[in-house]
Formats: sequence, structure tokens, C-alpha cells
Amino acid sequence: MAKRTATIHRKTKETDITLTLNLDGSGKHEIKSPVPFLNHMLEALSKHSGFDLTVKAKGDTHIDDHHTVEDIGIAFGLALDKALGDKHGISRYGHFYVPLDEALVRAVVDLSGRNYINFSLDLFVKKRIGNFDTELVEDFFRAVVDNGKFNLHLEKIHGRNSHHIVEAAFKSFARALKMATAHDAKVKGVPSTKGKI
Repeated sequence: MAKRTATIHRKTKETDITLTLNLDGSGKHEIKSPVPFLNHMLEALSKHSGFDLTVKAKGDTHIDDHHTVEDIGIAFGLALDKALGDKHGISRYGHFYVPLDEALVRAVVDLSGRNYINFSLDLFVKKRIGNFDTELVEDFFRAVVDNGKFNLHLEKIHGRNSHHIVEAAFKSFARALKMATAHDAKVKGVPSTKGKI
């Protein structure tokens, strides 16, 4: 079986990011960015997906966190797409519900080769989690989906506390992605009637 790993280096006038992803890892992570809350969420993503993830990021956070958060999402999406290669033998679909106290979030993934996101977390009651702008959660996931070329439905079913909702979202996404990227011994070739994803 070919190794499903990828390293992306993305450097712009706003950010400098190196991200390495191993889909067949054990959940080891080393996350270093100037956005502490995102670091916490990426650690949860790695742990609950079982993906090894290394992120080293610098960005113009003296302006705000937007460029750094979005560009890490871009790098993650590109790495996911590259690591999946031709997608032979994968399950393709994944879904998972994660509760965190009063919050309950559902993630559904289709590694279809077509990017689409339904983002329904309703985070606008509280605009900030500590120093983190909750609007950036959607920006992160949109960047991941657009560059990873897949379909994601991320929905809050219940929840009041924004931290709980966002953390449940990252964990449910991690578990759904773990399911979708898993090898299925019954799948011969690509899991599509088209013969290509």
C-alpha cells in the first residue's frame, strides 16, 4: 500500500506555512501557529482522526487572524487531496455525531472530487471565543473543502456554548473524515460508477 502522506509549503506576503499530513498515522501532532485556539482545534482533529499532523505557521496576526487561519485551511485541504492520491479503495463517505456537554454536532463527508460545504453551526450569538473570532471557523472549513475537493455538511443540532459547538464540530469532522478515508477491502478501484473521482 502506498504511503498516504503529503507536505505542503505555502508562502505569501501574509503567511508562511508548512503542513505535513499522514492519513495512516496514530494521531501524533505538533501544531505551532500564532492562533492558540486554532492550535487546540487542530490537535483535536489529529487525535480524533488518527492522522499525524504537523503545522508550522507564521502570519500577520498583528492585523488579525484571518489570513493565518484561512491559509492553514488551504494547506490542510491541499495536503488531504494530495495524500489521497487516486482514491482507490477508500470508503469515500463518512458521518459522525459528537456531543460535548449541551452541544451536538453532525459532520457528513463525501470525498467526491467536488467541493461543496453546508456550514450550519450558528455561531453568531457569541462573536469571540477568548481572542478568537468565531467567523473564522467557517473560513477555515471553506478553505479546507475548496482545496481538498470534497463535500462537507457540518451542522449544529444542539448547543449554546460556542467553544463546545466548535470543538464538537472539529471532532465530528475528524471522525467523519477518518471513516471516509479508510480503506475498504470490498472496494475495488475507485468508489464511483464513473470510474474516477
